[in-house]
Amino acid sequence: MDIILIIAGAICLIIGIIGSFLPVLPGPPLAYVGMLLLHFTDRVQFSVHQLVWWLILVGLTLLADYLLPIFGVKKWKGSNWGNFGCVVGTIIGIFIFPPWGIVVGPFLGATLGELIFAGRKFSEALKAGFGAFMGFMLGLVFKLAVCGWFAFCFVKALVT
Repeated sequence: MDIILIIAGAICLIIGIIGSFLPVLPGPPLAYVGMLLLHFTDRVQFSVHQLVWWLILVGLTLLADYLLPIFGVKKWKGSNWGNFGCVVGTIIGIFIFPPWGIVVGPFLGATLGELIFAGRKFSEALKAGFGAFMGFMLGLVFKLAVCGWFAFCFVKALVT
């Protein structure tokens, strides 16, 4: 049974890391499930303290993932259309223009959202696009850091 839990945990971690890039997959929560699966084996036992702190970290990551692009757009005087465009641009970029779409999609989406739907001037739309892009990228880095930390702890727990 331990082997099945370890394999399922590793799969959750891998999908969690992929989910850090794909907005349709909850990356850090999946990685946390992977850690829980490892915890339920006889081979590795994490402390309750670790599990609670990791859960809080996952919650903060989810909160930051939603708030950072909004903060970025607002900081650079954008609207909700910039945020909406950022999300749509990210999804389109990932599936139509990989691998560069993950970087360019949020920026173009937010800029076009501001231009088309909010009726902003080009320079204002560019600022909002940049804000959405920076917020999205900061959230991405945060999610990757959390999932990477979980992967490190997973492997370290198995090796030692």
